[in-house]
Amino acid sequence: MGLFSSINTAATGLTTQRLRQDVIADNIANANTTRTTEGGPFRRSRVILRPRSEGPTWRSPFVPRPLDSGVGQGVRVVEVEKDMDTEPRMVYDPTHPDAIQSGPRAGYVEYPNVNVVTEMVDLIDASRAYEANVAVINGARTMFQRALEIGR
Repeated sequence: MGLFSSINTAATGLTTQRLRQDVIADNIANANTTRTTEGGPFRRSRVILRPRSEGPTWRSPFVPRPLDSGVGQGVRVVEVEKDMDTEPRMVYDPTHPDAIQSGPRAGYVEYPNVNVVTEMVDLIDASRAYEANVAVINGARTMFQRALEIGR
């Protein structure tokens, strides 16, 4: 395990959480966008994260092999996907320029599938995760400084 592996692992967390915050901010900014260039209302975006599993892993001699997952390598963004599973919000407003003109949904407007409360909770989660990664980096820095002071 390298000297800077904890900083590298936390740095991957900083990068991914910052991207999550940007995507959430985009979702909130487009919460009322009823028309996009692709057609239809804006669709909520989600960031899909997976653990990084590259490079050698260190195994603890004190934990049985089946229970030991090794040292974490950090996290990576797999993709930013549109939430196509959740239906758009339907609001009755026949005067809106994007209102449906005919059929059983006549007079309804399709609004984005963005719930601002959910987005704010996700934003708080991403902010706290970002702060936790900053705390890891600051802790590692403090340990390195103390180790250098011992060597003096």
